[in-house]
Amino acid sequence: MGEEVGGTREGIFNSGILNIRIDGASDNETKSESGVPEVPVPADDTPEVLNKALSGLSSRWKNWWVRGILTPAMISFFFIIIYLGPMVLMMIVLCIQIKCFHEIITIGYSVYHSYHLPWFRTLSWYFLLCVNYFFYGETVTDYFFTLVQREEPLRILSKYHRFISFALYLTGFCMFVLSLVKKHYRLQFYMFGWTHVTLLIVVTQSHLIIHNLFEGMIWFIVPISCVICNDIMAYMFGFFFGRTPLIKLSPKKTWEGFIGGFFATIVFGILLSYVMSGYRFFVCPVEFNNDSNSFTVDCKPSELFQLQDYGLPPVLQSITVKLYPFQIHSIALSAFASIMGPFGGFFASGFKRAFKIKDFANTIPGHGGIMDRFDCQYLMATFVNVYIASFIRGPNPSKVIQQLLALRPDQQLHIFNSLKAHLTEKGLLPLLEEAA
Repeated sequence: MGEEVGGTREGIFNSGILNIRIDGASDNETKSESGVPEVPVPADDTPEVLNKALSGLSSRWKNWWVRGILTPAMISFFFIIIYLGPMVLMMIVLCIQIKCFHEIITIGYSVYHSYHLPWFRTLSWYFLLCVNYFFYGETVTDYFFTLVQREEPLRILSKYHRFISFALYLTGFCMFVLSLVKKHYRLQFYMFGWTHVTLLIVVTQSHLIIHNLFEGMIWFIVPISCVICNDIMAYMFGFFFGRTPLIKLSPKKTWEGFIGGFFATIVFGILLSYVMSGYRFFVCPVEFNNDSNSFTVDCKPSELFQLQDYGLPPVLQSITVKLYPFQIHSIALSAFASIMGPFGGFFASGFKRAFKIKDFANTIPGHGGIMDRFDCQYLMATFVNVYIASFIRGPNPSKVIQQLLALRPDQQLHIFNSLKAHLTEKGLLPLLEEAA
């Protein structure tokens, strides 16, 4: 998404030899330029029917029409996934995570493979498995607590989950040490760092996306939609009105696209939040129903999703407007998507420039790889998770009760007596007894 913040996409980078040299490496750890592997240049992935229909246009307008045709198709696919429910959304997030990891690791592998060093690709995917096992195991233990306690195998795995995760990672760590080859130590540690930074960027962020989803689908859909809106509107404003370069890292991005995308995204976020706040399907936390063994999104909406009157400034004191409090929060989400979100794209642009490639892959015609579409989304996911934890989330009574039920009877009795004494001291218990 960082390729279209303001203006047309950057021109195709030189697609010849990928020049990579590790600073300070010895002569044995580097190769001559002729020996450095080439980054595969993806073929033109535009469907043949579009190539024929747009053959008479310049590359600039051809790219415009390809995007204009395929973008609505991707948005429609996004709506279908939302309709299918939270479980499908989680599976799609996992698939996107794996694909993004594959695209980044492939770039490293094209370099690493030329040295004929063992196990890089195997270890990269092994570490991905370990990290996913850890994060998804934590999620299952947290959100499927009753189910885990009900099934003995799951209960054992949950109890020793972190120890098992550490043992799995330690196994991969030892495999890496055993794979070290003399004269190539520095390169191998370089690629070890490459894998772990990729895991930090991709896997950790996708885990946060799923946590946001459990807070309510609105916390998943609105931030993602704001980034998509900003991407589209910044591209359009930049395409038609772009004149002033925004950043040297990406000369084709313009201030006109950046500012136009900002205001369009703010308006879009407020309107989308107003529509979605009226539906329980979007605003209720995603919870697991133990009776039906399925996810449910039914609840009494919190005050955050109930219309309230808001007075305007003193000049317009007689006028009041009805808004959902979430719409106020959506302004913060939209502002971040418009101002800070593009820096995820700038980061990706710098990465691609460093390795002289245009896109991470050619998965989506006219758009590049999956990572090209989600470079801003991962940064947004972290912000939303931090925002919820800082300003929205409070104690969850249902989770507290689940944890209490897992205690021994004597522990439960001790907590009951402590709570009873506390309520009596506060003067609440007699009132509760009278009400009963």
